Amino acid sequence: MDVVFRGALVADGTGDAITRHDVGITGARIASVAEAGSLAGRRNIDADGLVLAPGFIDMHSHSDLQLLANPDHPAKITQGVTTEVLGQDGLSYAPVDDVVLEALRQQLAGWNDDPPGFDWNWRSVGEYLDRLDRGIAVNAAYLVPQGTVRMLAVGWDDRPATDAELARMKELVATGLAEGAMGMSSGLTYTPGMYAETGELVELCRVVGELGGFYSPHHRSYGKGALEAFAEMIDVSRRSGCPLHLAHATMNFSVNKGKAPDLLKLLDDALDDGCDISLDTYPYLPGATYLSALLPSWATEGGLDATLARLSDVDERERIRAAIEESGSDGAHGVPIDWDAIEINGVRHEHNAHLVGHSVAASARAQGTEPAKLYFDTLLDERLGTSCLMHVGHEENVQAIMRHATHTGGSDGLLVGARPHPRAWGTFPRYLARYVRELGVLDLAECVAHLTGRAARRLRLTDRGLVRAGYAADLVLFDPETITDTATFEDPRQPATGLTHVFVNGVAALDDGRPTGALAGGSLRNPGRTR
Repeated sequence: MDVVFRGALVADGTGDAITRHDVGITGARIASVAEAGSLAGRRNIDADGLVLAPGFIDMHSHSDLQLLANPDHPAKITQGVTTEVLGQDGLSYAPVDDVVLEALRQQLAGWNDDPPGFDWNWRSVGEYLDRLDRGIAVNAAYLVPQGTVRMLAVGWDDRPATDAELARMKELVATGLAEGAMGMSSGLTYTPGMYAETGELVELCRVVGELGGFYSPHHRSYGKGALEAFAEMIDVSRRSGCPLHLAHATMNFSVNKGKAPDLLKLLDDALDDGCDISLDTYPYLPGATYLSALLPSWATEGGLDATLARLSDVDERERIRAAIEESGSDGAHGVPIDWDAIEINGVRHEHNAHLVGHSVAASARAQGTEPAKLYFDTLLDERLGTSCLMHVGHEENVQAIMRHATHTGGSDGLLVGARPHPRAWGTFPRYLARYVRELGVLDLAECVAHLTGRAARRLRLTDRGLVRAGYAADLVLFDPETITDTATFEDPRQPATGLTHVFVNGVAALDDGRPTGALAGGSLRNPGRTR
C-alpha cells in the first residue's frame, strides 16, 4: 500500500464506538481497514493515540472565488476539511450572463472580494465546475443559487415572476443540476431572491427534487419571524417533494433567546411525518454578512445603482433609517438594529480601515455623528462592498441545535476582509475542542459523524464520509487531547493546532502539520436522476 496509518483510533463517521485499527491507502482509495499492527506500506504513519476520521465536510462554505484565486486553500486544509459546498445563500457566480456577473461582482464583494485581474472565463454551472477541476486543494460541490437565477430571468424587480419567467427559471435550475449541481440554495433575506413567493420556490424545488437534488435555504428571518420562516421552508419541502437542508439553522437576536426547543419540535414533527430534513450550524455566536444586507428589500430593488441613488437622497435615507432602527427591516430579520452589535470587519478602501474591528455605534461616537449616517456614508463610499459581524447569538441555542439528530457542520466562512469571522479557519476544530473535549455536549464519535458521514449522506456521496475500504481516501488525523481552534475575532487567520495529517483523494494536503500545497481536489457532481 502507498500509505498506512498504524494503530489509529478510528472514528469511522458512523457514530459507532471508536476502535483501534490500521488503515491503508492505495492510490486515491482506502484499501484496507484492518487489525492494528497487521498492515505495512511504502510509507507508514505512527497514529498511536491519534484519531483517524473521514475528512470533514463543510456544508455551508463561501469559498466560491477564493478557492480559485488561492487554490491551496489553507483556511480549510489546516482544519481538516476535505469537501465543501459552494453556491450558498442564493447568490453565486453561475449560471450568469455578462450583466448578471458584473452585478454579482459588486453585490458579493463583501463576501468574496472582487480580485483584480481575475479570469472570469465561465458562464454556466458546468463551466464553473470544470474550472474547479483544473486543480484545487479540496473537493467542492455546488448549489444552483436561486437569487442568481432570478436575476437572469426576472431582474431586480420586487414582483411575482410571470409564467414565462418561471419557466425560464425552472429550465436554468434543471440545466444547473444536469451539469453537476447538487441542489439549489436560496438567500431569502437577500435581493433579489427574497422577492420570490412561496409558490415560486415550490415550483423550482419540484425540479430540484425530480433531478435528485436538495434545497438549502437561508430562509426569510433568523430574528422576529424565525419560526414562521422555518415553517415556510418545511412547507416548500412538503409541497414539492424536495429534500430540505436548512442552512446555518440558528435562532438569533434577543427575541429568540431560549427558543431552540421550539425550532427542534417543529423539525421533529416534520420528520415524524416523513419529511426529509437536515441542517447545519457553526459553533459560534456572532453571524457575518455584507453590511448592505441590513437594508430593507425595497431600498435595494433595481440593483446597485438604484440602491446608491436612494442612499444619496435625504428623504430616502430617513425612510430607510426608520425602517432599520424603528420597525426592523426584512433585511435585518425584522428586528430593530442595535448598532453596538454590528461590527465592521472588512472594507475595500484603505481610508476606511479605521472602521474595522469597531461597531457602527462606536465609530459613530468617535466621529461625533449618528450611527445611521455613518452606515449610509460608508455604504456609499464603499459601493456596498463592506462586510460585518452581527453579535446576536445565544449559547444555549447553539448547543441545543448541534445535538439534533440531523445536524451537520457548516462554517459559513467568509475568507476576505481585514478581520473575517474566525469560523472560516476554526469551525471544525472548535467543535472537537470546545463542544467535545471541554463541554461534553457531543461525544467524539458522534461529533465526527455530524461532520462527515451525515453530511455525505445528504450530498449522496456514496464513497465518501466514512473510513471504509473502497471509499475515497479523504482522511484527517488529529490528537483529540490537543486539537484546538486558534483563530480569534482579533486574529482570525490562524491555523488550528493538533492536526497532523490531511489527505484528499489519497494525497497529503497537510503532512506532519504543514500544508503541502497539493491540489488533489476537484468538483463533486450530482449523480443525477431521470426526470
